[in-house]
Amino acid sequence: MSVELWLVRHGETEWSLDGRHTSWTEILLTEHGRKRAEELRDYLKDVKFAAVMVSPRQRAQETCKVAGFGDLAITDDGLQEWNYGESEGKTTKEMRVKYGPEWSVWNSEIVGGESVEQVGERADGVIARAVAAATYHEGPSPGGERVALFAHAHILRILAARWVGLPAVDGRLLALGTGSVSVLGYERETRVISKWNRSFEKHSE
Repeated sequence: MSVELWLVRHGETEWSLDGRHTSWTEILLTEHGRKRAEELRDYLKDVKFAAVMVSPRQRAQETCKVAGFGDLAITDDGLQEWNYGESEGKTTKEMRVKYGPEWSVWNSEIVGGESVEQVGERADGVIARAVAAATYHEGPSPGGERVALFAHAHILRILAARWVGLPAVDGRLLALGTGSVSVLGYERETRVISKWNRSFEKHSE
């Protein structure tokens, strides 16, 4: 198979910059975040996709639009970020003051939110829909078997883990920066992570 899922994390926000857990809260991109989205547009302008899917959250929608895919994208609720419950808007440091130094979204109960396994189930659904979109064509498709997913750090990390057959919790092993691009694909019949956490930021001399 030649299916590829291109994972695009949204640009920087004030909360991502501060390390605050951000799920359903609507936060705009910073100026730097918008610049990263513009750089994504330059990088992706010649890449053709059979489909583009985007989280309903504003920061992902804005990144997708600035990157040039707003008119093509289909909103998929499965791409929403992990529901962090009571830790929404709080940093890991703040949560450890309450629950102790071992607290982590990856290994602790998420009070009022989703378990990592529940997020993994959502990711499985997204993968199934993306693969279906990539492989179903009525005639030749200019995007081949390539699908873009604009979303958030934790859901994309978990999705990548599930793509290669790992448990959802192993998404903790895959760091993902804002405004980055990653590619999931195949080596022969085996699902692989082809590229991970690629940044295209332009640095001044």
